[in-house]
Amino acid sequence: MNMKFFDPIRLIAGLLGLSLLACQSQNNEPQHQTTALPKNEVVLSTDSPKRAYIKEAIVELVQRPLMDPVTGKITYDETRTARVSSPIAGRVTGAIAALGAHVKRGDALAELDSPELGQAQSDYAGAQADLNLADRAFQRMQELYANGIAPRKDQEQAQDNVTRARSEAERARLKLLNLGVHVGRTDNRFILHAPIAGVITERNINPGMEVRSDLAAPLFVISDLSSLWVQMDVFEKDIGLIHVGAQVLVRVPAYPGEIFTATVSYISQVVDETTRTVKVRCILPNADTRLLPSMYAAIEVQSDPNDKAVVVPLTALFTENESDWLFVAIGDGNYQKRPVKAGLRLKDRAVIMEGLKQGERLVVDGALLLRTEEDAEQDEQKGGESQP
Repeated sequence: MNMKFFDPIRLIAGLLGLSLLACQSQNNEPQHQTTALPKNEVVLSTDSPKRAYIKEAIVELVQRPLMDPVTGKITYDETRTARVSSPIAGRVTGAIAALGAHVKRGDALAELDSPELGQAQSDYAGAQADLNLADRAFQRMQELYANGIAPRKDQEQAQDNVTRARSEAERARLKLLNLGVHVGRTDNRFILHAPIAGVITERNINPGMEVRSDLAAPLFVISDLSSLWVQMDVFEKDIGLIHVGAQVLVRVPAYPGEIFTATVSYISQVVDETTRTVKVRCILPNADTRLLPSMYAAIEVQSDPNDKAVVVPLTALFTENESDWLFVAIGDGNYQKRPVKAGLRLKDRAVIMEGLKQGERLVVDGALLLRTEEDAEQDEQKGGESQP
């Protein structure tokens, strides 16, 4: 056999053997393995800068909101407010209480020079004189009648004159009493007094002004601002959710972030046919007098104190596949994405009906960041699985 014929064949076989050995050694080299995370979980390493953007809060039960916030208006508590007008005509001559002043009941608000008052005082003095005269005449007539000198009809006439004079004197006295003027004094000086204690919130009187009892605007408005009313219009469909004594939360633009509590005190018995709303009035404590009449307010009706629910900020929720989701912290930088059932949605909060319990740690800010991280981890896992 010719050896030259077998040399190339042996060479090719050797090369093939070396090739197979190289491939086998290459396959035996260790490969990078990616640890698969459980579904819907995200892990942030301890040195991850993203942790600084994640904010968590313990889930607590709070009173359940019942409806969307209603726009309302803060007004005077009319049971603590007086609109003061002058009961008599006159000209302003003395000092006038200042706008914004705190007054007590009976304090002087203004002084008037009133000829009408002088006339009323004169009428009372005249009526008293007529009464005294009629009384003396009756006493004389009684003596004459008792001695048979005067007829009975004269005695009866004298008695009738006394009755008439007494009635006229009483009428004149009551008129002065209604004006707050003590009897027995005759001048034109009339003092307008504060009927209640409070703050002078409006003043429509100036020195030298002629005032009358029939002026359209009151001279003073005095109110105790430690208690106010909140008026709101509630849609007919929601009126069944409200009852007298229910608590409402009040927010005003002047104090963003602060919540004031009021109590429903009156629900109208009439539905407005145009707006299909019902007027509701609430009592709003205002001990520090920071709230003012005519302020606009956003009012949120609350459930009874024992009807509580899980309420989360809208920043914690996101939508995926037409469902609501949120992230719950399960410890050591691990976060679980969880589906939930949301109920009533407000401007900045939502009621969670199912999927979240009291005491869990909720991601209230940074949920979208974790969602992005979840997508990145899933892409990395898919890339590792696709490698040979």
